[in-house]
Amino acid sequence: MSTSTTRHFLQLPDLTPEEVRRVLELGRRIKAAPHEYAEALKNRVLLMIFAKPSLRTRVSFEAGMAQMGGHAIYYDLGNSPLGAGKESIADTARASTRMVDAVMARLFEHEEIEEFAAHSSVPVVNGLTNYTHPCQILADLMTVAEKKGTLEGLTLCYTGDAQNNVTHSLLYGCAMLGVNIRVACPSGAEYEPLPKVVARAKEYAAKHGSEVTVSHDAKAAAQKADVIYTDSWMSYHIPKDEAQARRQLFLPYQVNAELMQQAKPDAVFMNCLPAERGAEQTAEVIDGPNSIVFDQAENRLHAQKGLLVFLLAGG
Repeated sequence: MSTSTTRHFLQLPDLTPEEVRRVLELGRRIKAAPHEYAEALKNRVLLMIFAKPSLRTRVSFEAGMAQMGGHAIYYDLGNSPLGAGKESIADTARASTRMVDAVMARLFEHEEIEEFAAHSSVPVVNGLTNYTHPCQILADLMTVAEKKGTLEGLTLCYTGDAQNNVTHSLLYGCAMLGVNIRVACPSGAEYEPLPKVVARAKEYAAKHGSEVTVSHDAKAAAQKADVIYTDSWMSYHIPKDEAQARRQLFLPYQVNAELMQQAKPDAVFMNCLPAERGAEQTAEVIDGPNSIVFDQAENRLHAQKGLLVFLLAGG
């Protein structure tokens, strides 16, 4: 069972804004001087549980552990007693966490990772659920700070499908660190961020001097923005036969040259990847000079190293 001293990272508000800044600073230090952290997690073992496909999540966590002297175990739920319905989440957590130092889980339902963490004796990190994707946003914030020199006072515009884990975590992360965030998406509960997330983000924003807005006008949201961000219109759980209808619905929210012109001249473009050129963004944007999507992808490695050191070695 988790103890009062076991720290988990299931969503960004599990850390204070000061702790998020500490993790990002650790990530920057490790990126600048990786040799100084070559044994930071020596002999530590990370169990990586996957219920859905991954490129960046698996490679970044596995490489990160290896580069800091530790080891990562890849565990596919499709070939497990839990996946076959022969063992409960609680029992899986109780047994596995007696053998490792931390767990990263990439699951479908957020309630599942909460249950796992409740029965874990070691830190549990959310590698993605249907509700939040906090590790992605750590990397995003680190990347924006690198490119802009600061976070406070910047404006990030997210456009597209907003009823997803990335939007929810962006709302939390931006509001916690003083970044204005404008979300532009189609009208309707199935496309808009969850009201409870927006409400909590607005509470953070009020404390940290930023603003949170949700609208249905992409061009207005992009006005003078420092960052334009989008994500896939076809998340893993969306049936493929909805692709054409969703394309028509989301086309007004596509990031193209016209939309980028609404932002500041030095605005950067971000997408957490994978990306489909000609869908949520055009090729000229993602492959253009303002795109920082691959810096963003690389920083998954460095930000997560910072997080693991914070959780396992006290920073």
